[in-house]
Amino acid sequence: CILSAKRARNLYSKHRPLFKHGNRPVKMKSVILLSLLVVVAVNATVYFEEKFDDGDAWESRWITSTKKSDYGKFKLSAGKFYGDEDKDKGIQTSQDAKFYAVSSQFKESFANEGKDFVVQFSVKHEQIIDCGGGYVKLFPSGFESEEMEGESAYNIMFGPDICGPGTKKVHVIFNYKGKNLLIKKDIRCKDDEFSHLYTLIVSSDNTYEVLIDNESAQKGSLEEDWDFLAPKVINDPDAKKPEDWD
Repeated sequence: CILSAKRARNLYSKHRPLFKHGNRPVKMKSVILLSLLVVVAVNATVYFEEKFDDGDAWESRWITSTKKSDYGKFKLSAGKFYGDEDKDKGIQTSQDAKFYAVSSQFKESFANEGKDFVVQFSVKHEQIIDCGGGYVKLFPSGFESEEMEGESAYNIMFGPDICGPGTKKVHVIFNYKGKNLLIKKDIRCKDDEFSHLYTLIVSSDNTYEVLIDNESAQKGSLEEDWDFLAPKVINDPDAKKPEDWD
C-alpha cells in the first residue's frame, strides 16, 4: 500500500498511503494533513502512522511524484491557528491553483481478510474553498511513488471532497475487479476552516461505519451500499412485446 497526496486532497495506502491534493486546480493554499493512521484488528496492528512531529524528517519518508514538472510544494506548518504549535503541525499546501503529489510507503504489505480494518486521519481547510478535497487513497503494492498521478489505480479512496455548493461529500470508494465503486449513500463532509477527524471502519462481517470527529456519519452493509455483486434481476435486452398484444 502507498500513502500519497495530490492537489488539496489527501490520499493514502505497502498498499501505499497517498496524500493527494486533487485532480482539479484549487483556488487556495491552506489544506493541512495533520495525521494519518492505518490499523488492522484483531490485535490492532498499526501498519502506518504519521504524526509529522519530527521536524523536516518527514521529507525523507514522503516521495514527490515526478510525473509532472509543475507540482506544488508541501511545507510543514501548524497553520494560522492551532492548539499546540508543535503537536498540531502537518504538511500544508503552499501555492495556489497547483496540483500536488506526494506519497509514503507502508513498512509491509497486509491483508484484512477476517479482520477489522481502520483508516483514520485529520485534515484542516484553513480557507473557505471553491474546489478541493482532503481524501486519502490506499494503493496496491508495486505502486511507484514517482509515477503517481490522478489516474493511478488504487484500492480505497476515503475522505472529504468539496467542489462548489453542490458537492460537499465524503468519498468512500472501493476498487473491485478493476472498477471504482462509489458508495450509494450520501455522507456530507465538514466545510468549515477547522480540523476534523475522518475514520473509516471496514469490519470482518462485511459492514462498515464512517465517523467524523468520532461521531457516526453513516454505516451499513458493504453488499447493500456498493455494487459489489451483480443485480439479482436484470432486464433482458432481447425481450420484446408480442405482436398480438394490445
